[in-house]
Amino acid sequence: MPDALAAAGNIAEYTVSELSGAIKRTMEDTFGHVRLRGEISGYRGPHSSGHVYFALKDDRAKIEAVIWRGVFSSLAFKPQEGLEVIATGKVSTFPGSSKYQIVIEALEPAGIGALMALLEERKRKLAAEGLFDEARKRRLPFLPGVIGIVTSPTGAVIRDMMHGFMERFPSRVILWPVRVQGETCATEVAAAIRGFNALQPGGAIPRPDVLIVARGGGSIEDLWGFNEEIVVRAVAASEIPVISAVGHETDWTLIDLAADARAPTPTKAAEWAVPKQSDLLLKIADLAARLAIGINRQLEARRAALKAASRGLPRLVDLLAFPRQRFDASSARLERALVSYAAAARARYRLQAARLVPRLLLHPIERHADRLSALGRALAEATRRETARRRASFAQLSARMQPGLLRHPALRARDRLDALDARRIKAFRRGVERSGQRLAAAGQLLRSLGYKSVLERGFAVVRDAHGASVRRAEQALAAGSLEIEFADGRVNAHTAIDGDGPGTAVIPQISRGKAAPGETRLPGKRKGAKQGQLF
Repeated sequence: MPDALAAAGNIAEYTVSELSGAIKRTMEDTFGHVRLRGEISGYRGPHSSGHVYFALKDDRAKIEAVIWRGVFSSLAFKPQEGLEVIATGKVSTFPGSSKYQIVIEALEPAGIGALMALLEERKRKLAAEGLFDEARKRRLPFLPGVIGIVTSPTGAVIRDMMHGFMERFPSRVILWPVRVQGETCATEVAAAIRGFNALQPGGAIPRPDVLIVARGGGSIEDLWGFNEEIVVRAVAASEIPVISAVGHETDWTLIDLAADARAPTPTKAAEWAVPKQSDLLLKIADLAARLAIGINRQLEARRAALKAASRGLPRLVDLLAFPRQRFDASSARLERALVSYAAAARARYRLQAARLVPRLLLHPIERHADRLSALGRALAEATRRETARRRASFAQLSARMQPGLLRHPALRARDRLDALDARRIKAFRRGVERSGQRLAAAGQLLRSLGYKSVLERGFAVVRDAHGASVRRAEQALAAGSLEIEFADGRVNAHTAIDGDGPGTAVIPQISRGKAAPGETRLPGKRKGAKQGQLF
């Protein structure tokens, strides 16, 4: 036991933090960067902080893993639960929980089989959402005015497509340059599709009538950016028809299933987008010739039908003969009818003129004048009678209007007003008495609770030169000049340090001379006599 104690005395002593830091440095210096193969376990997506935590395991062991937020956002391949991957990073420890972990800096699937399994699962997921349904796919426009292409501006794809457009039908092409391979491929392609859809018709940059997403052939890793969900969802949400031309004829990606049409090669996509100009010209010429032949045939047929119809019509002379005969007969009868009508009208006029004499008009006028005079006399008599009746009625009413009828209500109102005034005076006096009683009670309470009553019991109030209360000896020393209030008056005093040294009690100095108005003087002491302590 003593030997163990002696040996322990020679061992260096560490704190917990020092030991954890030393282990952390040893792990990081020993292993550095490692490549670790394992199956992802416990993946729940990014944490609220943006970091990602999960574990890598095989059939016999498991190690915790972490991907920092900045690294996770730049990963081309995102982790998924149960997927076998190869992680590149460095081994470190987390002193807060005394465990080691791998800090991942790069992540890739462990072989083609893992990628295909991930691709099939993603395909099933997006198909379940209806993104690959044939019913939602649209027909391509026959002759688009503007064609939008999403591809790399430096590859051979864009040159082949432009050559195809020039051979078939020169069109207006707008290129949105993107990376077609690498970590940012999916983000750039999706942004390009959304950008084309955001263009407004008639704007500075015309909106395309059809989009082509194109890329040359390559391995599944090279084409993986076109299998990302962000690209598939952007194609499915596009309002502009999309042609997928990614890879060779044997290659396929998820964007091929979501696009409105899938071309086996980018050159074939250019052929699908526009018709062949020479074929159109030949077809137009053929249709123009057929149209001219059809018009000539129609004219000949109409001309023959018109001739046949004209042969069945009667001659113009035969058509007008009978109406002309009827017109002649009617004109002869009209002349005789006019003469007969004029003679009959003249006879009726003469008969009516004989009956029109002035006497027939004067008699009704005289009769109406007599009736009007009679009505005027009757109106004057009725007005006179109504005036006499109204005058008598007013005389009766004036006889009934006497001053006494108004005097009695005025006297009653005056008596009522005097009674109300007496009640007002009594109520005011009672209010004044109640207020006086409350004031007396408050004064009594003030006298019992105020500090004056405390002074009567032998206490005093000490104030400084500014009138503030002094409750501590330190305050009295700092004030210098004091005012002491007793029950029967006030005394001015000065503070001084006793000869016993600093921190002793304050000795009041009573000022001599003529007392100030309202000041109570105490009897003075002899010179040299020791003064009593006040505190």
